[in-house]
Order: sequence, then C-alpha cells, then structure tokens
Amino acid sequence: QKDWSGSFPSGKKITVVFVIGGPGSGKGTQCAKIVSHFGFTHLSAGDLLREEVKSDTEQGTMIKNLMHEGKLVPSEIIVRLLLKAMLASGNDKFLIDGFPRNEENREAYEKIIKIEPEFVLLIDCSREEMERRILHRNQVLCLSFLRPNLSHF
Repeated sequence: QKDWSGSFPSGKKITVVFVIGGPGSGKGTQCAKIVSHFGFTHLSAGDLLREEVKSDTEQGTMIKNLMHEGKLVPSEIIVRLLLKAMLASGNDKFLIDGFPRNEENREAYEKIIKIEPEFVLLIDCSREEMERRILHRNQVLCLSFLRPNLSHF
C-alpha cells in the first residue's frame, strides 16, 4: 500500500466544506457553481473511488472487489484518497462532495486530515424531486446513446 501521507504548508489556511445530500439533490450542480465563482476544488468521494478502481493498482482491485460484493470501502482508504487529491490540487479551498456518510468516515477524516471543516452544506431536496431528477438523468443518458447527435443534451 502506498504511503499517501502528506501535509499542507504550515501556516496556510485550508478551507474545507462538506457537501451532503441525497442522490439527485443537486450537490454536483451547486458545487460547480461554487467552483466557478469562488475557486474551490470539488472532490467527490465516489468519483475518487471510481478513479482508483480504473487505475489497475492493487488497491484499485481491492476497492473494485469490495464494491462488487456490496461492501463498504474502509473509511481510512477513502480519506487517504481525499488527502492525496487535496495535496495534488495545489488549492487551499475544497468542497468534499458526498462525505462523510457516517460517524466512522468523520472520525477517520479527523484522524488523518485533521482540518476542521468550515461548515457542512446540506442540500435538502424532497424525495419526489430527487426521483424526478434521477429519472430525467437516465432519460437524457439513454437519449444521448440512442441519438448521439442531439447537441442540446
């Protein structure tokens, strides 16, 4: 296993915002606006896990197997992927999307990254609206595969 330990330059203020909400609640949309207007780096725990799976490393294979079996990826692995991405970004402002999902995630974050979040941005959206958005996403995705020349999608 790689040693992904590292730290930010001392004395540099690092801003972290946790962004949580249900699937289809608009986390990605709002994060994109915040990135555009305020220069944050948007990190999605799920995207980082999927990227690691594609990396064809020993850890990527282990994550793939856990996901395939429907098991949770250990919090420490997720947090180390977040830290690696944060350090690689060169930025000092981060939106961490879809994390933490539980108390164990939060504890691992505090133990490894040790940066208290400025706040938690909760995107509150009704279940009906989330379902509508997810279904619309799937329809758009299906249409784009069926008709790849539809430029307005």
